[in-house]
Amino acid sequence: MHRARAFFFVCAGLMCFAGALRPAVANAQPPSYLTQWGTYGTGPGQFRNPCSIALSGDRVYVADAGNHRIQVFTSSGVYLSQWGSLGEGPGMFDLPMGVAVGGGGDVYVADSYNNRVQVFSNIGTYVTQWGTQGSGPGQFRTPYDLAVDGSGLVFVTDYYNNRVQVFSTSGTYLIQWGSFGTGDGQFRYPEGVATSSDGRVYVADSNNNRIQVFSTSGTYLAQWGADGNRNGQFSWAYGVAVDGSGDVYVADHGNNRIQVFTSDGAYLRQWGSYGSGPGQFYAPWGVAVDGNGTVFVAENANHRIQVFGSAPSPTTATSWGRIKALYR
Repeated sequence: MHRARAFFFVCAGLMCFAGALRPAVANAQPPSYLTQWGTYGTGPGQFRNPCSIALSGDRVYVADAGNHRIQVFTSSGVYLSQWGSLGEGPGMFDLPMGVAVGGGGDVYVADSYNNRVQVFSNIGTYVTQWGTQGSGPGQFRTPYDLAVDGSGLVFVTDYYNNRVQVFSTSGTYLIQWGSFGTGDGQFRYPEGVATSSDGRVYVADSNNNRIQVFSTSGTYLAQWGADGNRNGQFSWAYGVAVDGSGDVYVADHGNNRIQVFTSDGAYLRQWGSYGSGPGQFYAPWGVAVDGNGTVFVAENANHRIQVFGSAPSPTTATSWGRIKALYR
């Protein structure tokens, strides 16, 4: 377990440093920088390697992985509350890397190194949990992220099992898909997951440097991306989010940028470069978009949250990289 935790922190640093050495790519129509909050530490409002971010009304939930807790803020960064500490009991965590909010306001947490999902009320009251270590249905080998769709399906990326598992909101196992590999519907360490209102499931297939798209029942639909630093390419695609119009936002972790695509993978725009200034990134991990198009980014190695306004869409969308789709 200690070796696993060390691997998490070492990998975060090494992959980001590699991205810093890559040449910068010109940004097109970046959104406006609005604000940021967070510094390295253990106090309220401080972070140690924040990984994921979820939104509900004016509340912002952050998976503060290195501090083994969930922190809650207003959308302007005012600290509200927190819960969690290192451990295995109900309400305790070991490197929680994913957080999502269901339609009823409950908060779902990927308690990654305890190999389980925990559920809480919106104020942090423990509700339930499911999962143990293993490769069987309903078991996990490091769940990294999760998403809850409008019908109450909970999608969990099962990192070392190279699959996506689907549950009811009470934890009943439903289906799974994926195996290790580079083919359609296969994964090499899936990270982020997001759902859209039209029934699509987007998975950040990190080590294959691509986004894969599925139906809610696991039918493969499409993919885009390749290894690199040009438009539409990735160096470890980590976080993924979908806005109200269906555009897809990807935290391009090793390239220290956010890229935006149409729902079909056509490249729209990007922003970010290596650094610690406003609008720069050092290991962006999680991304979320609210109903107004405001973009929140959890920055793992700068230990902060950055917030950006919505950007105007370009008049034309140019598709880059590898896009494959299955038409029936």
